[in-house]
Amino acid sequence: MRGVGALAVVGEHLTTWAMPWLRPTSFNLGVYGVLVFFLVSGYIIPASLERRGGVRAFWIGRLFRLYPLYLLVIAVVLALSWWIPVREEVPREAASVVAHATMLMDAIGVAGVLNTMWTLSYEMVFYLLVAALFVTGVRDRGALLPVLFGLICAVTGLALSGAPLSGGWLAWLSFAVFVVGLVGVISGRAITAGSCVLGVMALVLVLVSSRVPWFAAGILAVMFAGTAIRRWERGDGRLWPVAVSAVLVTATPLWAINAGWWWVQPDVWSLTIVLAGATFAAGMAWRTRRVPALLTWLGTISYSLYLVHLPILLVVMQLAGEMRWSPLPMQIGVSVLFLGVLLPASWLSHRFVEQPLQRFGRRLADRRSGAARVLA
Repeated sequence: MRGVGALAVVGEHLTTWAMPWLRPTSFNLGVYGVLVFFLVSGYIIPASLERRGGVRAFWIGRLFRLYPLYLLVIAVVLALSWWIPVREEVPREAASVVAHATMLMDAIGVAGVLNTMWTLSYEMVFYLLVAALFVTGVRDRGALLPVLFGLICAVTGLALSGAPLSGGWLAWLSFAVFVVGLVGVISGRAITAGSCVLGVMALVLVLVSSRVPWFAAGILAVMFAGTAIRRWERGDGRLWPVAVSAVLVTATPLWAINAGWWWVQPDVWSLTIVLAGATFAAGMAWRTRRVPALLTWLGTISYSLYLVHLPILLVVMQLAGEMRWSPLPMQIGVSVLFLGVLLPASWLSHRFVEQPLQRFGRRLADRRSGAARVLA
């Protein structure tokens, strides 16, 4: 499913630039892919945390899973900035640096150096919330969280036109809390307190400083819907709240003050959500059967595919120029060339950046867990 989601995002950006005739307009291909990603994260991440049995090992694993490639891609983008300027929306100030350091850019209203990085903000928010729920023993067997965030989505859409709070001080404050909280958790000196402080911070940022509060709350409703589906599947939860949250998130653009984009028009937005949900349901139905090797491979490299594709596309765009009105054979040829570079590059970054650092993170987590058991 992650491979499908990543390919959808790649397809959205590629067709927008090179093949607009192939880009669907009845739904948003990129948002569809992102929603699939979020459903999968909601389904997997809490289960992963419970399987690890503690937030220390969880956070070590997450940091080594996300940051190495993320930082490398940022470095590449900055290294190319003399040729391909960084997005104008990115603030040229130190607050932007610390916002990227926490991955909470979108939650504090700061644009990422790549416009795909906004999704990582809500992945991080979700991790912070899930860790806080774990240490406090909240398992949400009633599946109230997706409904709660669905209601927040509906209310904030009606009440807020933008973020109530903004400014560089948010980046610095969230950075300080993020660092101190994670140090407390990973060191083992303040696991519960650190996790709770981080979770409260994440929730507050979503409500008062995210770029579009109703959309941020809707994303969390989608992710916690994935969690609820997992618990229902295991016979430890209910499914109807998922449907309620889906209705709330789907309907919010009907009355949201800030909903002027084409892809949140009621017909487009609802079809996008339906397709994402149907894809996730199809993946669940198929999970006990043999999965095509290509899909498994794409899922394996999906994080690299997601982060690496845009820098490569920007380079190709710079070299090829405007493609929307080029002859069809040229559009197809350049697109095939782009994919021919992207897929091997994604595999290489997964093989030589992601995998080694993930293995190191697992060894470090195992050593810390072993040391903790000895001390106990």
